[in-house]
Amino acid sequence: GDYSCTFTYSAQGGTNEQWQMNVGVSEDSGLFSCSIWRPQGKSYLFFTQFKAEVKGAKIEYAMAYSQAAVGAQSDIPLKQEEFEITETTVSHREGKFRFELSKLMIVAKTPRDEL
Repeated sequence: GDYSCTFTYSAQGGTNEQWQMNVGVSEDSGLFSCSIWRPQGKSYLFFTQFKAEVKGAKIEYAMAYSQAAVGAQSDIPLKQEEFEITETTVSHREGKFRFELSKLMIVAKTPRDEL
């Protein structure tokens, strides 16, 4: 549709890591979601930077995780100071980000046509 999600990053290491990206729109088209994660749980990539950007919607909620849930283990969120959220982007915070990322979730509100 009219929405997009772009993930850009810079990383070192890791071999043949499988990652997934899902985008979706709610039935009433009021919410747009974007998720990027490693299904195997923890990533061994050394991320120097990352940025996810949505177009056509404004971010309502976003969270970044150093480890994604797998088996009995839960998602482990990044500390709040490690990343920043604006209306349209989620990105690492220079000097605070500890180079670990395994999952990123964004929920954005789409503009509504007022009657």
